[in-house]
Amino acid sequence: MKLKQNVVCVLVSCLILALLLLGGASAQTFEALKSQVKEQTLPNGMKFIVLERHDAPVVSFHTYADVGSAQEVQGITGISHFLEHLAFKGTKTVGAKDYAAEARRLEALDQIYDQLILAQKAIKPDSAKIKALRAEFDQANTAAHELVAVQEFPDMMVAQGGVGLNAYTGNDATQYIISLPSNRLEFWMAMESDRFMNPVFREFFQERNVVMEERRLGIETQPTGRLIEDFFATAFKSHPYHHSVLGHMSDLQRVTRKDVEDYFRQYYGPSNLTVAIVGDVNAAEVFKLAQTYFARIPSAPKPSPLRTEEPEQWGERRVVVRAQSQPIIVVGYHRPNINSKEDLAFDAMANIFGIGRSARLSKSLVKEKKIAVQVRAFNGWPGNKYPNLFAAFAVPAKGHTSEECLAALESEMAKLRNEPVTPEELTKYKRYVKKWLLEGMKSNSQMAARLTFNDVIRGDWRKTFDIIQEVETVTAADIQAVAQKYFSDKNRTIGEIVPET
Repeated sequence: MKLKQNVVCVLVSCLILALLLLGGASAQTFEALKSQVKEQTLPNGMKFIVLERHDAPVVSFHTYADVGSAQEVQGITGISHFLEHLAFKGTKTVGAKDYAAEARRLEALDQIYDQLILAQKAIKPDSAKIKALRAEFDQANTAAHELVAVQEFPDMMVAQGGVGLNAYTGNDATQYIISLPSNRLEFWMAMESDRFMNPVFREFFQERNVVMEERRLGIETQPTGRLIEDFFATAFKSHPYHHSVLGHMSDLQRVTRKDVEDYFRQYYGPSNLTVAIVGDVNAAEVFKLAQTYFARIPSAPKPSPLRTEEPEQWGERRVVVRAQSQPIIVVGYHRPNINSKEDLAFDAMANIFGIGRSARLSKSLVKEKKIAVQVRAFNGWPGNKYPNLFAAFAVPAKGHTSEECLAALESEMAKLRNEPVTPEELTKYKRYVKKWLLEGMKSNSQMAARLTFNDVIRGDWRKTFDIIQEVETVTAADIQAVAQKYFSDKNRTIGEIVPET
């Protein structure tokens, strides 16, 4: 028994020591990693960030295009996401059976489509003419498709051992990812450079139907999707965060291949692309191959910064969506962008307030009052690059209402304004961040994503590692000051799903 007690004492002592040293050990680990990262910018402006890791013969590639739905204007909403889909359709060589013939058929198809759109938008539409043009369009679309080697680009990637081939579009960026065996480095260089130098936006109308179906399934037939779309449209009256990444259906129905080509030329120049490569590679070899393959892409001006800024909100805004759904309440407060000095205070507040079962909202609304079945807080919604929202939502429990949940949310927010968070809550947040950062270090793909994100959005890839020291500076007073400054009725937007009877 005494031996068992001694063992327990030793284990407890080791655990306490580990927790005390976590900050220092983590910082040392991050500093060591930071010193291993190398970067090079090509003459055309394209940037490469490389972190060598030789523990396994694999490498992850992350191409970050500094363009998302925030760059879209009315008439072409959803085009960033649509272009992401089309980027997998190949080039003049990949995906083409006879590109010269295909180019002629695509041009003819575009001309017929323009005529069809004009006929449909006429003050007095001619139904017979529209029917004839539609038949001609279908025939031309089929003819163009006959010259396509369908799925050749992704099939070639997979055939070379590629895993995790994917892409995603957000409000701030469009990103392309894949992991390959390390001896396929030059293969990736050849394929990716060709993709952004010689794109062919083929199968345009087939893929447009796919994107439109995404919108139908993700927004129009989903009550929560409708709520979120209307919520952002209400919270942001000027800034492009007000429209969905999936765009408006009418814009998708009328977008042209020329629209996509123009958008690509504007936002996919090499100076707007950043690549992170993490894994079993040699940085010197990466930079040499990048010079060979990517430096040949002609340089282009960096896109102009976004002009529109969201003005000050003058009073509380509300939006109601009626749907056959359970009730949901969402509350959002305007806040500065991620590069604000207040950002980490917001991050800490989100963690303490509404992330996880031990957070305040879960304890109060779910466990104690039992008025909600689900609660959550969000920081940096829907994007980070521009001023955004701190938000929270609640799903009322059976027999309870959104108004009850809203009152409880307001009560918990008042506590953040009036009382400092506890030392235990702040310590828990800091340990959570360190654990999250350390877990992310294990994955080549996650490291590549973080390097590109921090370089483009926060201005320096080194922020990936510096955050572990920055988070230690957050105080309870910082969090309380942010709550007092931003948690006001004037600054908030409320969204609600009211169930249809």
